Amino acid sequence: MNHYRLRGTTVVSFSGGRTSAYMLFMVLLHNTAEDIARYLLIIFANTGKEHPITLEFVRECAERWNVPIIWLEFRDDDTGFSVVDYATASRQGEPFEALIRKRKYLPNPVTRFCTIDLKIRIIHKYLRSLGLSTEDAPVDMMTGIRADEPRRVAKIRHRKSTSESKWATMVMPLADAGVGVQEVTDFWAGQPFDLMLPNINGRTLEGNCDLCFLKGAKQVYSIIASDRPKAEWWARMESSVVSGGKSTGNGDRFRSDRPSYQQMLDYSDTQFDMFADHEEAIACFCGD
Repeated sequence: MNHYRLRGTTVVSFSGGRTSAYMLFMVLLHNTAEDIARYLLIIFANTGKEHPITLEFVRECAERWNVPIIWLEFRDDDTGFSVVDYATASRQGEPFEALIRKRKYLPNPVTRFCTIDLKIRIIHKYLRSLGLSTEDAPVDMMTGIRADEPRRVAKIRHRKSTSESKWATMVMPLADAGVGVQEVTDFWAGQPFDLMLPNINGRTLEGNCDLCFLKGAKQVYSIIASDRPKAEWWARMESSVVSGGKSTGNGDRFRSDRPSYQQMLDYSDTQFDMFADHEEAIACFCGD
């Protein structure tokens, strides 16, 4: 059975990670050039906080596989998004910061509006600008969730359509094909290029937003200790919300259950481990 077959207009939500790129390769492999040209849209939503190597990887996938990848970014205007490319994409967190200014509080594990507004919502706004993701023009949304991520698979199967449009059907070809992390790892071991970020037991710890608050605390602190400037934007966002008096409670911190980014920055030169206990990352739509 061809789990990657395009049944109609299909959007590959490309996170810029290895798993997502593997899924894209399989879609290209298992469909004709005519169907790819007719049905396939590949979309990468850039928050401005992706690792620079992720941006390079997205560009390289497009060039090596000879397919167009549409780059989108959030904009606080009537359209809600802007189409950019590798050269013009934000690299200093500008879309994310614009969203925080609009919301006047910070996303957190309970209210993850960053994923919704910076990725899911702008993709659907873009699709609707093309006359897609409507009753007259439904779409399939392919997302790179593997068979070895059962909780994420179950959650998406339960809701079936996306949170933004009942005319967009969620499709998980990797889960349907029984693909796990080992298949993805083996694939990239045999390719002439790769995402040049460390792969630890199948996880790209520095992928997606560089210091995303959903990452485990030890993981975040480890990245800060090795690259202090990455934390300065996150600390500034927490400071701007607090100093501006725009929010109270959880909305003035990315995480209220651990030190602030500024505290982690302050501690980053010390020789002790702030987080003695291991903390798992929280799963997110952003994917790998």
